[in-house]
Amino acid sequence: MIKWLFTIFLALAVLAIATPWLARLGVGRLPGDLRFSMRGRNYSLPFASTLLFCLVAWGIGRLI
Repeated sequence: MIKWLFTIFLALAVLAIATPWLARLGVGRLPGDLRFSMRGRNYSLPFASTLLFCLVAWGIGRLI
């Protein structure tokens, strides 16, 4: 359980940092992704995108 929690947290951090580059592909615009603005800064929490990428990575891992 701790491994999955750490994996999802790590993927969330990577996606949050890479959001500007991935936005051109439509990542970060899924219904479960949160975006909000506070004190003039934009914050993004791509929960749905993170789960989608984790499922894709898991599927690729199962095939290999």
